Amino acid sequence: MKLDVLFINPGNSSAIYQDLAKDYSAIETPTWALLLAQSVRSVGYKVGIFDVNAERISTKDAVEKLKKADARLFCFVVYGQNPNSGTVNMSGAVKLAEAIKEAGIVTPICFVGSHVSALPLEVLNTEPMVDIVLVNEGVYALRNLLAIDLGDENEIKKIRGIGHRFNGQAQLTPPEMVVPQVRMDEDLPGYAWDLLPYDKTPLDLYRSHFWHAGYDHKKRTPFAAIYTSLGCTFKCEFCMINILNREDNDPIGDAANYAKMRFWSPEFIIKEFETLIDMGVRTLRISDEMFLLNKKYFVPLCEMIRDRGYGEKLNMWVYSRIDTVRKPEHLILLKKAGINWLALGIESGEKKIRLQASKGKFEDVDIGDVIKQIHDADIEVIANYLFGLPGDTMHTMQKTLDLSLELNTMAWNAYGVMPLPGSALYKQALEKGYDLPKTYEGYSFFSENTVPLPTESLTPAEILKFRDNAFHAYHTNENFLARVRGKYGDAQVNNLKELTKVKLKRNILGEN
Repeated sequence: MKLDVLFINPGNSSAIYQDLAKDYSAIETPTWALLLAQSVRSVGYKVGIFDVNAERISTKDAVEKLKKADARLFCFVVYGQNPNSGTVNMSGAVKLAEAIKEAGIVTPICFVGSHVSALPLEVLNTEPMVDIVLVNEGVYALRNLLAIDLGDENEIKKIRGIGHRFNGQAQLTPPEMVVPQVRMDEDLPGYAWDLLPYDKTPLDLYRSHFWHAGYDHKKRTPFAAIYTSLGCTFKCEFCMINILNREDNDPIGDAANYAKMRFWSPEFIIKEFETLIDMGVRTLRISDEMFLLNKKYFVPLCEMIRDRGYGEKLNMWVYSRIDTVRKPEHLILLKKAGINWLALGIESGEKKIRLQASKGKFEDVDIGDVIKQIHDADIEVIANYLFGLPGDTMHTMQKTLDLSLELNTMAWNAYGVMPLPGSALYKQALEKGYDLPKTYEGYSFFSENTVPLPTESLTPAEILKFRDNAFHAYHTNENFLARVRGKYGDAQVNNLKELTKVKLKRNILGEN
């Protein structure tokens, strides 16, 4: 069967995660490949998904598969499980796309993703193997591309919301809109779960984060990740998540200019839960940036999950900010809906730094009191911190680490601040002439050649060294290990101890 489009989820996990890739990093379902595939086939196009990351095959073997693919268009969907992943996964995408061209495969190659949306002209000017880029989420641009002859340049230039080379010159066509709120259920009508690869049972090639499964490797599959909303109303300068909302042609997009949220109806989303439960999924991530922000959507969805008895079967986690967790009745509802983890962006132990990074929209709350309320509801916390925010010093970073040790959450995550393309920090880094990572995988928080941003008083090397030492200090802390042992047992503590034996190499620390 000839496909109109084959969606490709690229892979390069060893460069992105180093030795964590083998046993510890998550392998998530390719959310946007699934959404785009379902969107275009809902209007009559024939589609497929090739998940290189989940199948964990080499570039050479991937090319051999693609030689046999009968498709009008290869669409590389370059996102990932973290905000930086759109840039990081460009490394594997570019490598595979280049190999496709070298193999003489003439199928046009299209890229869509957060890095592409942030820097569309730069991608076209630096990556000759990419024929077309989609600016923003690309739903309508992709549908319109598939309606024309992809070999006709005169037809291609009429498509809004893309970048292409016209007479050898990289250019952008007029902007295309994103799917509006009133069309979410119709134009992004769910996920093409049936197109994903598997070994023995559906979704068994995918695995959750280590902590999500209570540090038990056996409970990490099958696994899936879904959105119930898109975007975020906040304008945090370190984040680029809203870049997909853009409806302009600025050569360097700034996500802070496109802050907004769109929601699927709860009645629509509950059908996706039913599908996943029928497929055997019990471990699930809701990937929304701010799941708890709008009770008009999350409350009825959680009530439907609870009332159908699904909450007793599911182990889910959702994101929130520390200042959006307010009502005990909401926490009780979350727990009954199977949400056993809240991922909280605490960011810094220094109030002034939190306020600066979030453009003053981070409310001053008693963090310890919020964490206690969550724990009292029998919900665990994965606490997220950032080292190297503007204004950070060695003293304030230590204050953040000390706060994290005091809070003693069941899971801990921290990064050196990265100038992610699409974020306000990226533009600031360019203006200040800071050294940026020289490779795509250099934007990975875990890669060998990562380079976080400096602050006024800290070098990238100092920040990275502090972060890596802090990771070890937290995960070997006796209070933390006692908490894990009390809930999950000695075997899971031993699993954690094995994790702490994995040492990341860092070039800027002389560890290559």
